[in-house]
Amino acid sequence: DLEKEAALIGVHVGELARKIMEAKRHPVQGYRAIMGIIKLARAWPRERVDAACARALAIGALSYRSVRSILEKGLEKGLDQVPLQREFPSSPIEHGNIRGADYYRGGGERC
Repeated sequence: DLEKEAALIGVHVGELARKIMEAKRHPVQGYRAIMGIIKLARAWPRERVDAACARALAIGALSYRSVRSILEKGLEKGLDQVPLQREFPSSPIEHGNIRGADYYRGGGERC
């Protein structure tokens, strides 16, 4: 089973394989993508492939091309080696050019 083989590379690789299979109407459609990701582990260290799959999962990029691109981006470091930014600002951004919800309800100033 391809999902089990992917999970042997890393937890995130297995999770991405599972999500790819769930996203396809017919499982056969996901096989090529998963096989491609498994083959990436022959050219790249397993840890990097797993980290690239973690990033792909975080951004919702469920494809072989996305994982490959994450590994290739950057000169010395691929995106898989850049920490994921998991924290989001706790308060809205305040700026004069940003319109709030009131603007669209008719309560804001119009130009």
